[in-house]
Amino acid sequence: MSGTTTAATALRRRAAGAGANRWVVLVVLCVSLLLVAVDATVLHVAVPAVTEDLKPGAIELLWIVDVYPLVCASLLILFGTLGDRVGRRRILLLGYALFGVASGMAALAHDPQVLILARALLGVGGAMIMPATLSILRQVFPDRRERALAIGVWSAVAAVGAAVGPLLGGFLLEHFWWGSVFLVNIPLMLVSLPVGRLLLPESRGAGDGPWDVTGALMAAAGLFGVVLGVKRLGGGEAPTGVFTLAPLFLGALLLVLFVRRQRRRTHPLVDLGMFARPAFSTAVGCIVLAMLALVGLELIAAQYLQLVLELSPLETGLRLLPLTFAAMAAGLAGARMLRRFGPRRMVCFGFCLTAGAVILLTAMGGSDNTGLLVSGFMLLGFGLETTLFGAYESMLSEAPPEQAGGAAAIGETSYQLGAGIGIALLGSVMNAAYAPGLASVPGVPASASASAGHSLGEAYDVADHLGGPVGVALRRAARDSFVHGLHVTLLVSAGLLVLGAVMALRLPRVMNCGETVGPVELPAPREVAESRVSA
Repeated sequence: MSGTTTAATALRRRAAGAGANRWVVLVVLCVSLLLVAVDATVLHVAVPAVTEDLKPGAIELLWIVDVYPLVCASLLILFGTLGDRVGRRRILLLGYALFGVASGMAALAHDPQVLILARALLGVGGAMIMPATLSILRQVFPDRRERALAIGVWSAVAAVGAAVGPLLGGFLLEHFWWGSVFLVNIPLMLVSLPVGRLLLPESRGAGDGPWDVTGALMAAAGLFGVVLGVKRLGGGEAPTGVFTLAPLFLGALLLVLFVRRQRRRTHPLVDLGMFARPAFSTAVGCIVLAMLALVGLELIAAQYLQLVLELSPLETGLRLLPLTFAAMAAGLAGARMLRRFGPRRMVCFGFCLTAGAVILLTAMGGSDNTGLLVSGFMLLGFGLETTLFGAYESMLSEAPPEQAGGAAAIGETSYQLGAGIGIALLGSVMNAAYAPGLASVPGVPASASASAGHSLGEAYDVADHLGGPVGVALRRAARDSFVHGLHVTLLVSAGLLVLGAVMALRLPRVMNCGETVGPVELPAPREVAESRVSA
């Protein structure tokens, strides 16, 4: 019996991978992910150089920074489900090509409008690449034990990419012009296209019924409106402003109509029945809560390092490296932890460890404490990655193979929405705790106090303008108020993480390694050969 089972597993692997070594496929997919993750953060350090060269207006600069994640988050479901229909490898390779072309456009942009268009096209390419990598990974690793290890490597690469972006951008800006942060993508894409075409297997879903174009466009437009509204809230815009409420309302309305449409269709674009599975819906909720609690916190922590401790951007990036290394370690150890402890205990542990790290960081003050920061960031990175690893693995394993692209898109969309909501929510908490401390600084005019209450950077500018003892007093009060606001934000974040730990109790207790989603249909040898020729 064991010999028969082993032979069947080997046949499933061979069919899923179409003859390609699945670990080589993993390497190709990780390179794809690394490019997208780096490009999401590499522009941050180049913004001053872009501003000096292209002279964009305030609105144009905002779109240059935000259009990439905005477009990418909006189109994940569209391209994830399209990949299930027409072929995930095909969508991935098209994403490679578009990413390379858009990178060239961005590098050579001569005005803000061209750069905004290029960044939007990069977002389209990223939306094609991201869900395709996860759905192909789901296909070529039908064995859950191996898939858990592959997801661990995949998530570790994502952590590396997010950290490498600012460091790579800083290095390139020291030696070249700002366009080099985009130009570096082109040779990597020129290699990835032929290698991906040669090594990646094609896979698709059942393809029953017509693809719901209207539903795909409704989902894209709805997500665009919601993400845009959330980003405006996170940017400090008035919650009652028409340009904030209108996209939020219209986006939410379109998403409600999208859900109703999917429930009525015989062949829906996204099988919403997946949310009826406790493990799937809980995993998606855990991803949202983890990102909601931590992305805004990371942004505030970067401001603390630069404005309170007065570290340079490069020193700030280096100070955050322990978080990245710990996240890499958690990703690589995740498969073993999942097998030993199961999804429920693993995700609960990750949430609790992260909450403990956040509470530890409330000891941060106005002076540098290297040991505290390093230990806190290491615990933060390990706990966060443990949580996300367990949640992503549970979500993918609960989704049927034919819905892998849609499931991956839902996971990535929840990640993006959680991040956007986190910036808005924790940013609001931070502002509410920070501003009152500047309302009654002796000798500071009311108008100056109001301006200083917008942000710590603006408070420093106002203090420099006032000068003298009054400026020194305002600067000290602003720094103390920021540290107080940081402590309040950390406590709120810890509360959200504890809520996530309670939510994770709905996950399965043990890691079920049986093939619960049905066997992989084995193609005949002749069909495999024909598929290679047609590819």
